[in-house]
Amino acid sequence: MTLEEKRAWIRLFAAVISYAVYLVVVLGRVDGRALPDVPYATVLLWTVGAGIAGAIVAEIVLGALRPGASRAKDVRDREIGHRGDHIGQSFVVIGGVAAMLMAMAGWHQFWIANVIYLCFVLSAVLGNIAKIGLYRGGFPQW
Repeated sequence: MTLEEKRAWIRLFAAVISYAVYLVVVLGRVDGRALPDVPYATVLLWTVGAGIAGAIVAEIVLGALRPGASRAKDVRDREIGHRGDHIGQSFVVIGGVAAMLMAMAGWHQFWIANVIYLCFVLSAVLGNIAKIGLYRGGFPQW
C-alpha cells in the first residue's frame, strides 16, 4: 500500500468519525427541543477541527512509524489524487448550491450550516473512496 493510499484511508476515517461524533453530540442535546434550537455551532467547529487535526496527527504517526518509506509521488499518485479530488468536489458544489437555495428561501441557519457540513463530509468520503478504488482496482486510462 502506497503512502498516498494510506493517507486516503486516514482522511476517510477522520471524516466519518468526526461527523459521527458531531451527530451523536448534537442529537444527544435535542432533549425535547426542535432541532434548529439545539446548540450546534461550537460542536460543528470542534469536530471539523478535530477531524483535520486527527488526520494530520495520524499522518505524522504513520510517517514516524515508517521513516524509510518513500514520500515521493509519481505520476500515478498525482493522477489518482486529481481524479479523486474531482470526483469528491461534486458534493462541494451540491452543498454550495443547496445552501444558496436554502438561504434564498429563508431557511434557518442550522439547516444551511448542516447541509454544508454534510456535503463537505460526503465530498471527503467520496473523494477518498475514489482514490482507494483507483489504487486497489487499477487505474483506468480515460
